[in-house]
This record gives sequence, structure tokens and C-alpha cells, in this order.
Amino acid sequence: MSALNSPRILVVDDDPDLRDLLSTYLGANGFDVQTAGDGVAMRAAVASTMPDAIVLDLMLPGEDGLSLTRWLRAQSSIPILMLSARGEEMDRVIGLEVGADDYLAKPFGPRELLARLRAVLRRAQPAAAPVEVSAGAMHFGPFLLDTSGRRLLRDGVEIALTSAEFDLLAAFVARPNRVLSRDMLVDILRGYERDPFDRSIDNRVTRLRRKIEADASAPAYIRTVRGEGYLFNPHGAAP
Repeated sequence: MSALNSPRILVVDDDPDLRDLLSTYLGANGFDVQTAGDGVAMRAAVASTMPDAIVLDLMLPGEDGLSLTRWLRAQSSIPILMLSARGEEMDRVIGLEVGADDYLAKPFGPRELLARLRAVLRRAQPAAAPVEVSAGAMHFGPFLLDTSGRRLLRDGVEIALTSAEFDLLAAFVARPNRVLSRDMLVDILRGYERDPFDRSIDNRVTRLRRKIEADASAPAYIRTVRGEGYLFNPHGAAP
């Protein structure tokens, strides 16, 4: 969060009326709001000062919201609340796959956006004490998953995870040495209804492996069980 405890929010949308509405509404609710009308302006704003969260429209002139989310995820785990005028299921799935933390279809009520924005900020908030961890913290290999603080530490150093990545890892760590199907994981995470072609869980696993595996192409912790799902081994080796 910003030094004065007013979270900095960047609203990126090509509709000037919506930008003005959200700027006024979020500003009245304690946020420091900056706006951008396209990807060029958004990149410039992020380069100047990284916000605490971004409200990002999927359909933008020039570079779209999916491309911008991929660019952001390559450098930061900043919370992203994605918006879309179409509200189609595939848009939502793809948005979550590329790293958005939540998704809201237009038209929406400002109060719903405010609630969702506060939720993604709360999930991304690090624990106040950088050393102390909760009694419910879970260990695997050199890692410590601090469930109360929503942090992953490796040898005491925090590894940046999105809220979606953290939730998936917590689901695995709480169920070691069990094969979890994609449908089971969706039920555990309660994120959205899955259709037979949904690859969101697979993409989230891929991102997690890049962060915790020594070799993501030969994973030791999160193993694929062909035709069944995934198995988490806390020892980092075949059981």
C-alpha cells in the first residue's frame, strides 16, 4: 500500500465517462485513483509509479487487456481486476488464465466493483510482521506457506504469488500425496464453473511450477498424473 495508507488504483478503460465515474466513486471511498485510456498510457503510468491494484478493461484500442496482463505478470504480482463489456464465459476463463485475480462483467454496479477491489487488495496484503508466521504455517522442502499471512517463503525470502496462485498452492499443500482432478480443484477453489475445455487450472499450475520447481519441465513437487490430475509431494520426489 502507499505510504499514506490510501491504496493507489489505476483504472484503465477507453470509456472516459466510466473512468470519471470510477475515479470519483473510488476516490470518495478512500482510494488514490489514476486513470488511463489505453495500453500506452497504462504502461507509462506503471513505469512512473506502480499502483497497488489495477482495474483493467479487456477490450482496449491497440493493445488489449490480455496482452497487458501478461506484460504485468512478467514483472509483478500486483492485483488485477479485469472488466469486459461482453461478459462471455471464455473471456473470463482466459482472463483468469493469464493472471487476472478477479473478473467483472459490464454493466456492473460501482459498489460491487468496490467490494471486489477491496477483496483482491486484502488477499494481496502481506503480513505485518515479516518474520513471525502463524501456527498454521505449512512446510515443504525449503518452503514455508504462511496461510494467515498469505505468503510463500523460501529460506526466509518471500516469493511473489498472485492470490489465485496462492489459493491453488494452499489447496495442494493441505492435501499431500493425493491425486486431485481438475474438477476437484475447481470445487476446492470455488472460483467458477468449469467447462470441459477449460484450461485455467493447468495454466495456473504452470505458473506455480515456474516459481517453486528447480526445473519446471520436470516438476518434483506438483506432478502430473496422466488422465487423472495433479499430485503434490511435499518431499519433492516420487512417493
